[in-house]
Amino acid sequence: MFRLEDLTLFVRAAALNSFSDAAREAGVQPAQVSSAIKRLESTLNIRLFARSTRSLRLTPEGEVWLPYARQMLEVMHAGLQKIQTPEDEISGTLQIAVPSDLGRNLLLPVFQSFRRRHPALRLRVFFSDQVADVFKDPVDVAFRYGNTEDASYIALPVSPDNRRVLVASPDWVAQYGDPRHPDDLANLNALTFVLRGRLHDRWTFIRNGDVSSVQVNGTMMSDDAEVIRRLAIAGEGMAYKSWLDVSEDVRDGRLQRLMPDYQGEKVPLNMICPHRKQLSTAVRLLHEAVKARCERLELPPM
Repeated sequence: MFRLEDLTLFVRAAALNSFSDAAREAGVQPAQVSSAIKRLESTLNIRLFARSTRSLRLTPEGEVWLPYARQMLEVMHAGLQKIQTPEDEISGTLQIAVPSDLGRNLLLPVFQSFRRRHPALRLRVFFSDQVADVFKDPVDVAFRYGNTEDASYIALPVSPDNRRVLVASPDWVAQYGDPRHPDDLANLNALTFVLRGRLHDRWTFIRNGDVSSVQVNGTMMSDDAEVIRRLAIAGEGMAYKSWLDVSEDVRDGRLQRLMPDYQGEKVPLNMICPHRKQLSTAVRLLHEAVKARCERLELPPM
């Protein structure tokens, strides 16, 4: 049995002559395209592409099968259009896992607005900094920070250029000063985050291509990113946070960016789904809504 997503990726890879370009167009990782092609080749017992480090082209068998793959896609899409619920009538329950700070302060209003636009839809939202397992946990989608090469699930980019920034309250800066170099951080109180038992107390900064990694120390730590944010606002210390988590605090003056001429490490935000078949109308519309919200908060250029 052929998967709809595998057929789609094969047709696009053939049209673009590139797994990477097909992945970028579909909003997935290149490894997911490669896995899709391997599944098709295994099912068909033929090679569809001749691959090398510099080129990608269809085999003769792939060229023969391509028009049939296109025809199958057209038939399946026509059938789906007959049975899918209109976008303004989406219903059921959508279960969402989202990081604590991001969910409570940035995305909760998005979820509320989304549900009001679709009154037949119910949302069940889980706020936690523990990484949700979309295969084992009772969730349909999970918003997750960081890069992933895991081809076993679908990763839709939400904010691919998001980075960490160094922040502190204006009162804290007035009392302890505004650091200018990563080396200055070693003697300042850092609010550190604990995830799965690991203390994240080494912070990385980039300037003009040079990478600095500094060991920080502090008197308060937590496994809840929202707690770290609140402590920073209260003037307890400096924090190394995702820009999405603190952008509104910086805009409203509750927090102040420190060392703005240094870039923090990249922490892209993705929406994770177990299978492409779970990319329902509700999931696609939610992804669009969250992505649109995050795009309005892009980190200012250096």
